[in-house]
Amino acid sequence: MQRSMIARAVSFVVAAAATAGAADAVRTLSVAEYRDKMKAGWIGQMAGVGWGGPTEFKWKGKVIPADAMPAWKPELINQFNQDDIYVEMTFVRSMELHGLDVPIRQAGIDFANSAYPLWHANHAGRQNLRSGIAPPDSGHPRFNTHADDIDYQIEADFSGLIAPGLPNIAIALGEKFGRLMNYGDGVYGGQFVGGMYAEAFFEQDPLKIVQAGLACVPAGSMFAETIRDVCAWWKAYPDDWEKTWEMVEQKYQRTKAYRRFSCTGPEADFNIDAKINAAYIAIGLLYGNRDPDATIVISCRCGQDSDCNPANSGGVLFTSIGFSKLPARFSSALNEEGVFSHTAYNVPKLLAACEKLARQAVVKAGGKIVVENGEERFVIPVAAPVPTALEQCWEPGPIAGSRFTAEEMEKITAVTDIARALKTFAPGWKVAGCGADMDPGLRPELRGRKNVLVTHPQSTTVACTLSQEARIPAGKKTTLALQVGHHEQGDWVLAVKADGAELFKDTIGKDTAKDGWRAVSVDLSAYAGKTVRLELVNQASGWAYEAGYWASIAIVSE
Repeated sequence: MQRSMIARAVSFVVAAAATAGAADAVRTLSVAEYRDKMKAGWIGQMAGVGWGGPTEFKWKGKVIPADAMPAWKPELINQFNQDDIYVEMTFVRSMELHGLDVPIRQAGIDFANSAYPLWHANHAGRQNLRSGIAPPDSGHPRFNTHADDIDYQIEADFSGLIAPGLPNIAIALGEKFGRLMNYGDGVYGGQFVGGMYAEAFFEQDPLKIVQAGLACVPAGSMFAETIRDVCAWWKAYPDDWEKTWEMVEQKYQRTKAYRRFSCTGPEADFNIDAKINAAYIAIGLLYGNRDPDATIVISCRCGQDSDCNPANSGGVLFTSIGFSKLPARFSSALNEEGVFSHTAYNVPKLLAACEKLARQAVVKAGGKIVVENGEERFVIPVAAPVPTALEQCWEPGPIAGSRFTAEEMEKITAVTDIARALKTFAPGWKVAGCGADMDPGLRPELRGRKNVLVTHPQSTTVACTLSQEARIPAGKKTTLALQVGHHEQGDWVLAVKADGAELFKDTIGKDTAKDGWRAVSVDLSAYAGKTVRLELVNQASGWAYEAGYWASIAIVSE
């Protein structure tokens, strides 16, 4: 779909919502109830991903045995380091800073500057953006071989949580943020999820919620076919979710025609396509029958992306229930002040940002905010969903030919060329042995510090090394001053060498770095009057989130 077509589609769906509002068909929702349900939606995501996390992609093309399901523990609700949750907060932040109508190109710049590691469509889309391929082409199949993957589907919860009863707003947000990394069924998966959330503010019946999401995607798409099949098989086998799972498996996993754009090939057990994982979301909602535990567990036991799928189904269901009515086991241990990784948000700040955007969405769709008996209420126009034009990854439309301008590229500061990043960050230093994991480069902000360099070892045995030939002045006390940090879920070993001699070595992790950062000072006075080769080594400690974070590197003489 060309850029002009997308603009027309977004304008049309919003206009459709406004037109329906003019006909006086409205639903009302108190702002207090909106807050309660919206909060529950985020908590449902945290519950689903926390419960399913240990199972992710360990069962591919197989049902997870009941006795292999982890037990729920209330503290599992505190999922602040899950990419299944914090990535979508980048989109929330873009709208918070630039408004609900943030241009798609600005959304692309913000996503390009994100600091977290990514995979599949997200990774490919972000790399495209950083190389100058602007949206919507960053998600087009010509440039993105993962365009049908699950990525926007995972991240689309926000689009319904800020659009109560407004499916066309959720669709329009998919046409903006989903296009950064996905196309076709990959975008439709997010619009399906967003549509279910939007309806869950008013509807209790899981089937009607699933059907509301289905109405947000083109009826002729393979994605829509998948969800229609799940609904039909649920009606045929209402007490046997594993039978429906098997029907999904036969058609959407084992039949090559339904895996025409699988990024791993049509015969692989691993299947990260949006549509089959969306089937598992729907199976959980339908067979879970509004039971929080059953909904999450069934979506999880379907396998494949078995933490993302229960996060979606749990979030939708919890929205329909409301935070105040959730079982205590899902709220009693919640740390509301915990900060979501790579974001500016704790729970209260996130909820405030979403409410701010929801207010904008209601007004934009032709609704209004009124006060009745001292209580604020959303007056929300009823509008039938208007899906955008049909497209499929294996028969894509033309590219838009969209490229970032030189001025826009200057705003993309998350440099992917590590040598170029280092030249900007610490002139005179060189880099060797830097691996590609965790997306090394320069970050505008990371863990509360600005202008942070990220490096990563090439392997467990090959460290990433920053080096410089430095002249140490005579007659002065000279130190090498470093500010270094670590990823929330990992640590690494820092070694400092001078002419091969090791002057410092220690782990940089939660036990040694307060608030994620540590000041390291190494005395170089012994080399006064000499030229010395300095080496800063980012060495693996266990091969889990081994990135080295560098807030500053300075040689200080006094």
